[in-house]
Amino acid sequence: MIGNLIWMFLEYLPDKLYLSLLFKKRLGYKMDWKNPKTFNQKLQWMKLYDKNPLYSVCADKIAVRDFVAAAIGDKYLIPCLGVYDRAEDIDYDSLPERFVLKCNHGARLNVICCDKNKLDIPAANASLNKWLKTRFWHQKREYHYKAIKPRILCEQYMEDEETEGLNDYKVFMIAGNPYMIQVDLDRFGEHRRNVYDAEWNLLDVNISFPNGQDVPRPAVLDEMLSCAGKLADGFAEVRVDFYVINGKLYFGEMTFFSGAGFSKYEPREFEFEMGKKLKLPER
Repeated sequence: MIGNLIWMFLEYLPDKLYLSLLFKKRLGYKMDWKNPKTFNQKLQWMKLYDKNPLYSVCADKIAVRDFVAAAIGDKYLIPCLGVYDRAEDIDYDSLPERFVLKCNHGARLNVICCDKNKLDIPAANASLNKWLKTRFWHQKREYHYKAIKPRILCEQYMEDEETEGLNDYKVFMIAGNPYMIQVDLDRFGEHRRNVYDAEWNLLDVNISFPNGQDVPRPAVLDEMLSCAGKLADGFAEVRVDFYVINGKLYFGEMTFFSGAGFSKYEPREFEFEMGKKLKLPER
């Protein structure tokens, strides 16, 4: 409790000092602003010194839909059921039995409805309105989120018939090329995470979570990597997320500074290798 209160106070420190302290606390080694070498160090540097306005467009879960449609086509988009400024604007009666509500200006701000008859609507609305007021960008100084007007996106509920869930494929793009693919398994249970190279070889690497059961190579892997390349064109780095649902590829989101630059890579040498690949843009 005391530790949380201290960090609530520390959030008001200047960006560089705050991030330096948080970096050491989270990752156990020092942030080097003058000569960043690891992938995480370079992501911290980019958060403060790389102010590409397209980051805000692509990180906005609503605005990015037009960006994706223009780059690879709207066939890859999960159907949109509505966009709202407030939770009170949502007409639940008009929605199907299953749907997903998410705020567009951050991560993990989601209401997943598997059965509308069991949904606690007042509680869902309270959460959504609370999230709309959250300064998500400030927590880890991800300034590209600050320029996003907070809104609510409602999407169609999607489920793969074979897995009865969704495998989340996260393609790490560095300088326009796929460096690795992260697959998250059982995110709401015993969370596991596998890491593959672009040829779908399982790597002996952990990113914040232990490995899980090997995942078969997706039949749409080549299509996935092609789409990721088109979406990542012009960016020094970006993580492009996809779902494979009943054999069809769908876009998930685009994430700059994956894990806000605080993910734990094991072995540490792998993080240095990623850092060597990432060329910092002009300040």
